Amino acid sequence: MQDALVVDCAETFQKIISEDSSKLLVLIAEDELLIKLSLEDVVTEAGFEHRAVSDADEAILALEEDSARFCALITDVRMPGQRDGWDLARRARELQPLMPVIYMTGDSAKEWAAQGVPNSVLLQKPFVHAQLVTALTTLLNDAATSGIGQ
Repeated sequence: MQDALVVDCAETFQKIISEDSSKLLVLIAEDELLIKLSLEDVVTEAGFEHRAVSDADEAILALEEDSARFCALITDVRMPGQRDGWDLARRARELQPLMPVIYMTGDSAKEWAAQGVPNSVLLQKPFVHAQLVTALTTLLNDAATSGIGQ
């Protein structure tokens, strides 16, 4: 059952990528306003649409409403609320097993191996915008090709 789900997700990502990049909706979870605005600009300039929220709880609600509309998650690790970026990414992967996840942190990099989801990327703050775009496109391409033909 899980293998079929993985193939379905991979085919969905491939279809989205090949049809129309304007349909690529990235979920951004960041509590610091200036950083969130900067992320929105970077993602938009890279050709993606986005939905930005201020905490993991709000992001989880958005994912639970309709996870299929999101092609990737960019999340801060430390945010206010009951859950953090680690929890958010785990929930995202429960809903979309191949969802690309990019973590951002200023102080939690050492926890990534234990807390992060597999095949994710961690960017240490501050980072160059090109690093985010490269990570996002690489993870999307990997997700699109994972599981196809298996």
